Amino acid sequence: MSIRHYTPRRRRRGISQRARVVLGGTLATTILLQMLYPLVDGTVLQYITIATVYVGALAMLLHAYLSFGIKYASRYLILTALFGYFIELLGVHSGWPFGIYSYDQSLGLAIFGVPIVVPFAWVMMVHPALVAARRVTTKWTFIYGGALLAGWDLFLDPQMVAAGRWTWEVTGSHIPFVPDVPLSNFFGWLLAGCTIVALLNVVLPFERRKESASLRAVTILLTWVLFSGFIGNLFFFDRPGLAFLGAFFFGTFATPFIYKSWLGEA
Repeated sequence: MSIRHYTPRRRRRGISQRARVVLGGTLATTILLQMLYPLVDGTVLQYITIATVYVGALAMLLHAYLSFGIKYASRYLILTALFGYFIELLGVHSGWPFGIYSYDQSLGLAIFGVPIVVPFAWVMMVHPALVAARRVTTKWTFIYGGALLAGWDLFLDPQMVAAGRWTWEVTGSHIPFVPDVPLSNFFGWLLAGCTIVALLNVVLPFERRKESASLRAVTILLTWVLFSGFIGNLFFFDRPGLAFLGAFFFGTFATPFIYKSWLGEA
């Protein structure tokens, strides 16, 4: 007869109260800026658009550091920002993989036709997609994350085009309910999204810090994107078809993670 020793599983300690306040405040500011978007116009809208990207990118970088550590956060920032810039540079000058488009000067300082703010939009979006994909699947992480990013852009691109932040040359098929955005943009985002998620999934560590932020910030942001994309297009931007299309596609991939997260399994 043997005696088995049971060692209780150590629970990961959370981050400090100050860190929670900073992360929560940054995320709340991101959402507040997006809530103001349909209520303003002109120069104020221009500033809110740019500020939303930078604050959202900061929120996700903070979460990346507080949850996964400095190695994850630093590698993530460098790789994602560089990838975002060069894929957009390729797109602006060659039309591949998204289609033929050009950015407006209202997005601020640009380098070779790509506004500096644009790579930070990738920084804001890719971390949540990667985290969600890693929690939902192990074999098809790159496809899951890429689909999330493509679904996110279904909401984002028509909104920015309507505001004049960039324009497309549409010569063939367009995204359903959005005649001024080519269908190639959706497939370009799917390809680019799968590529960056696959790269980061190999390079970035999986293990979280001992004193780690929960995944709640990612859950809240993805839930907000789904909710605001549907409500915004249905009631504020007069695009009911896109509201249902975007909610169906993005929700198909975001909901499993959101469900697992709220159950405490993610």
